[in-house]
Amino acid sequence: MDKVKVGIIGCGNISAIYFKNCKTYRALEVVACADLDVSRAKARAEEFGIAKGCTVEELLADPAIDLVINLTIPAAHAEVCLKVLEAGKHVYVEKPLAVKLEDGRRMTQLAKAKGLRVGCAPDTFLGGGIQTCVKLIRDGWIGEPVGATAFMMSRGHENWHPDPAFYYKAGGGPMFDMGPYYLTALVATLGPIRRVAGMTRTTFPVRTITSSPKYGQTITVDVPTHVAGLLEFGSGAIGTIVTSFDVMGGSTLPRIEIYGSEGTLIVPDPNTFGGPVQFRRKGAKEWGDIPLTHGFTENARGVGVLDIARAIAEGRPHRASGDLAYHVLEAMHGFHDAANQGRHYEMSSTCDVPEPMPMNADSEWM
Repeated sequence: MDKVKVGIIGCGNISAIYFKNCKTYRALEVVACADLDVSRAKARAEEFGIAKGCTVEELLADPAIDLVINLTIPAAHAEVCLKVLEAGKHVYVEKPLAVKLEDGRRMTQLAKAKGLRVGCAPDTFLGGGIQTCVKLIRDGWIGEPVGATAFMMSRGHENWHPDPAFYYKAGGGPMFDMGPYYLTALVATLGPIRRVAGMTRTTFPVRTITSSPKYGQTITVDVPTHVAGLLEFGSGAIGTIVTSFDVMGGSTLPRIEIYGSEGTLIVPDPNTFGGPVQFRRKGAKEWGDIPLTHGFTENARGVGVLDIARAIAEGRPHRASGDLAYHVLEAMHGFHDAANQGRHYEMSSTCDVPEPMPMNADSEWM
């Protein structure tokens, strides 16, 4: 298939892995990159052998670019994505889809009206670890899904990230930062969510940065930093999720477990692409390690972009879709709204469950 020409907007911390991986995907060719700081865009272009480092306006005006990867901070996701779509280009954005629910809705509606694609991270669920879990569940290993638990327990990003303030502003916090990985994995394995409930708190209203280069600076926290949620899936399965930046002493909780009438499945860290995957059948005394059935087991960020390119050529839906990301975004807002209002939040959106990846996709697509 012909290469899809790609532009990248946002040349910060996460961009390096996208530049690196997109150069290995046969269907993609990164031809330009842009940033508010043009010098940073030019530095990335030189580092990765990209033809052009430029302004955002120059990138959007380039008729050769078909698809834009938006790696800006969450507060800018919607504004940039809408500009990309208005320019007549497909867009793939880092998570979350948007900060405000109405902005996410505008993005998906505009894309459909213009016949364009919106994709959104995370694409980790397309990796070998979670795809193996999808196959096991579809093949009936756990029987009827009954429930799931998901935990993301950490101290927060001010201990390691070079510029962590935005994690504590609107669009940040543990649910909006890490929740997309966990909720996307749960929807990919158990299907769309019917309703949610939640409780939240902000334990430390001011955070002190202990990473470089902003060591010693303080952050005023504007979002909940410990979020506990309940989920009822359309299938009837019930889930529990806890995301926290307030766990100072560590945790031994699992990442994700899925419980069924015939057994339990341990799902790998949804912020990674690989394993391990473990299974314990009803009545068994030991856990068994399950060999991964699918590829893309290393850090394959950008495989969601690759899937869009191939989906356009093949005339099929792409997997890391705007509808999936919007459904996840609504659930995250739902936890916060339910906590604030003291009631269940009934989901207004749904989404198709992404089709499983081909088992040999890594060898065929790279």
